[in-house]
Amino acid sequence: MAKLALGVDVGLARVGVAISDPSGILATPVMTLRRDLKKNSDRRMLLRIIADRKVGEVFIGEPKSLAGHDTDSTKMARDYAIALAEEAVSANIELEVFLVDERLSTVNAHRALHASGRKMEDHRKVVDQVAATEILQQVLEMRRNNVRVQASRIVMK
Repeated sequence: MAKLALGVDVGLARVGVAISDPSGILATPVMTLRRDLKKNSDRRMLLRIIADRKVGEVFIGEPKSLAGHDTDSTKMARDYAIALAEEAVSANIELEVFLVDERLSTVNAHRALHASGRKMEDHRKVVDQVAATEILQQVLEMRRNNVRVQASRIVMK
């Protein structure tokens, strides 16, 4: 049985969260957290989900430009991943944290929501969850097809 995994889409205002099923086949949305840059309550909530559901891996989307270059959002996601890994160590939570390329995940999430008939004004409430689900589903499908997942592991010393 595969470890449970979380997919995370980090934004300036919201953090989308998705989880894998125990067999590592399907990613499903969990929730959207409001980003809290002062008190970091979003990361504390994320750690609570990780501990409660016995998650072993977290895949955080690493947004890059279409040409593959770093952006301000790339740095934000990296900083978030490092802080989450540090907080997991401090809380004695065994966790592997990875950054995965997420180019177009939010665009694809908006397309999927539009195709499902959802109104544009309703997208904001769930688009981050859908993007997190897409990030995680991509990882699960690559594993299932024995394709090496291109991810950067956050290593704490």
